[in-house]
Amino acid sequence: MSDVLDEFEDEKEEEGGTDLFSLKILGLVVVVVGFGLYIGDVLFGKSSLDVLLNLQADKDTLSVKIQSLKEENAVLQKEYFELRQLDPDKR
Repeated sequence: MSDVLDEFEDEKEEEGGTDLFSLKILGLVVVVVGFGLYIGDVLFGKSSLDVLLNLQADKDTLSVKIQSLKEENAVLQKEYFELRQLDPDKR
């Protein structure tokens, strides 16, 4: 009877090692999934989306301002060259 109990205890010890290995693997999977979720949130999360939308709005605003400054520059250059042609002695 003692031999049967010894074999049963040996089997339990072997299963304990397997349980520890399974826990390590499960812990590793949890860490990897958690890290993946964190990186996904950093790259594609709400704050990233807000920054992207703000940058697009800033780009549109700057494009409009650039266009208006180009038009103003063209008017001022035209006026400048008209004034230069009226007084040829000035350089």
